[in-house]
Amino acid sequence: MKSLIDKLERENTLSKEEWITLLESKIDTEYLFERARKVQSENYGNDVYIRGLIEISNYCKNDCLYCGIRCSNKNVKRYRLTKEEILSCCKNGYELGFRTFVLQGGEDKFYTDDLMCDIIKSIKKNHPDCAITLSIGEKTKETYQKYKNAGADRYLLRHETADKKHYQSLHPEKMSFENRQKCLFDLKEVGFQVGCGFMVGSPYQTSETLAKDMLFIKKLNPHMVGIGPFISQKDSPFKDMKNGSADKTLIFVALLRLMLPNALLPATTALGTLLEDGREKGILAGANVVMPNLSPKFAKENYTLYDNKLSTGCEEASHLLELKKRIEKIGYKIVISRGDYKERRK
Repeated sequence: MKSLIDKLERENTLSKEEWITLLESKIDTEYLFERARKVQSENYGNDVYIRGLIEISNYCKNDCLYCGIRCSNKNVKRYRLTKEEILSCCKNGYELGFRTFVLQGGEDKFYTDDLMCDIIKSIKKNHPDCAITLSIGEKTKETYQKYKNAGADRYLLRHETADKKHYQSLHPEKMSFENRQKCLFDLKEVGFQVGCGFMVGSPYQTSETLAKDMLFIKKLNPHMVGIGPFISQKDSPFKDMKNGSADKTLIFVALLRLMLPNALLPATTALGTLLEDGREKGILAGANVVMPNLSPKFAKENYTLYDNKLSTGCEEASHLLELKKRIEKIGYKIVISRGDYKERRK
């Protein structure tokens, strides 16, 4: 299927039928990854950006069937970081060289608009040269505007799946497929750098649902796309479901690089969980972002979206030097910068 890979690189798009054909064929991964690295190099050189991940809360009002911090899971030890704890994580991260902080959490009503905006403003006051990324779920457009006005720069919200029936198989009835997509377009209108994404190998996923994902991502034209393999969680309804494939995830990283040449693509924690060298392989497939964890130890231990989450070694911010060496070993370099989205080089 080199012809479809070449077309994707040339035109940055495929039809639904072409996507299905490609996804159901035997892909020459060596060729695909080579093309993805070429496009990656044309737009970002050999730079890899680091983001400091801060998991602010594992309380969540939602009950997604795949998630370990779903509201009905009684086995989770719940926590919330205070404003002071969040600012302390940022201070530590700044000293280590981080210039982007990612505040991620469940959909926790404790963090009111006023509190969240106060936290954002305080981080910006302390570190005016840093970017703030939020990943705290579905909000109203009015709330997104407040976050933006307070100084937030980016927002991550995985669309999970672009197929309504598939979405309904992963989420409880009260969660809206339409609202999830509306939020992403609202975020773009407000002026955020926006990230979406999905799990590779999630239950009931098919080549057709994946084709729809790629078409939706192309339509949204996000600045970031976060994908990782589905990994089951022992306290969720999907506890006995088969994990997604790391190899297939790498293929999608490369395909996304060809479709969105200038996107920011992370080599995700989930990829590093399934493969010891998952981050390196992600970068060699076209990714250009890694997100070491700046959260306190108790938070990392209890932010259990899925089982066996990578939380030691390079995932510790204090081991950043080791991560740098691993990245350099494959011919790339971690840069100290905000790592903003770049418009495509002509």
